Amino acid sequence: MGPMTTHPGPTGTNLAGLRDHNAALVLGLLRAAPEGGSRVGLADRTGLTPQAIGKITGRLLAEGMIEEAGQSASTGGKPRTLLRLRAEAACAVGVHLERDELTVLLVDLTGRRLHLHTRPVEAGIAPGDAVRLVADGVRDAASALPAGARLLGAGVGCRGPLDHAAGVLHWFTPSGPRGSSDWHHYPLRDELAARLDGLPVVVDKDTNTAALGEAPATPRPGGGLAYVHLAAGLGAGLLLDGALHRGTRTNAGEFGHQTVQVDGPLCACGNHGCLEVLCLAALERGDHAAAARLVGVGVANLVRLLDIDRVVLGGRAVLAAPDTYLDGVTAQLKARIPDPEWQPVPVGLAAAGHLAVAAGAAELVLGPLFGRRT
Repeated sequence: MGPMTTHPGPTGTNLAGLRDHNAALVLGLLRAAPEGGSRVGLADRTGLTPQAIGKITGRLLAEGMIEEAGQSASTGGKPRTLLRLRAEAACAVGVHLERDELTVLLVDLTGRRLHLHTRPVEAGIAPGDAVRLVADGVRDAASALPAGARLLGAGVGCRGPLDHAAGVLHWFTPSGPRGSSDWHHYPLRDELAARLDGLPVVVDKDTNTAALGEAPATPRPGGGLAYVHLAAGLGAGLLLDGALHRGTRTNAGEFGHQTVQVDGPLCACGNHGCLEVLCLAALERGDHAAAARLVGVGVANLVRLLDIDRVVLGGRAVLAAPDTYLDGVTAQLKARIPDPEWQPVPVGLAAAGHLAVAAGAAELVLGPLFGRRT
């Protein structure tokens, strides 16, 4: 991307009480323009006065968040000084805690990967042991911080059900007394933050974090995106009008637990015939084509329910046979959408591949710094 051009964008306000909001707008614009932007351009894009932009950029320069990046090419007038984001000024850690694997990723302000570590997780691991593993991983990642960089926090993506607002898991064992699982009602966010000496921690569904990583920085009004993840489980993250849709209890996206076979096999959630249990059975047989058809049926249901206009596929199972899933899901959409020419839904793969959840988890921390809704 070239230097930032001057055309309408997100608007700011000159009210002193929204100083941080306006600074976030400026940082977001500079993040989207790697070659930099001028103060005049920033004023034009935000609607803020040149004086307000001068104060904001002066403070950000003093804090080391931005830096001067030469001058713009002359167009007949005086060349303008360009400003750009200092990517190494701060970092965030993204964590993907899966049922059998832990991935820890350190990124700078532009999302550039500075540290990556993946390790297996024992089946049935106790919550306290898992938190210790995650905390050790975050500390190892922090050792790779650039000189002088701040660590802003850690984002964690894991399976649901969970309460994003409270950072509490709701995993229970259906075969025993409700709430019998050690993980049920476990305060993952607070327990991890305590082990990390109060470092800010955000916890969300793995599918939500991956969806956030797929979303454009500037959302398209009216757009709908579904990220569908198939690995040790099946779920979906939904972006509606550019914002994550979490629902009343912040637990939306239990895509794998839609019943598609009444009186079907027992699912881990306690119900029968869920899409997830059928997909996992197909994977146990090594039948990716059957799993892809089942995912496609669920995706078609989702498209007809919410008018989703883009689908992204990810997770280890998908990445093991990407063409099979792209073809299988696309075929089901064409077969099950009444007018696919009027309602086209492109299907693609997660841009970050096997790091989609971890990269999106880091964006949970970084996004608000740039005025992004997370």
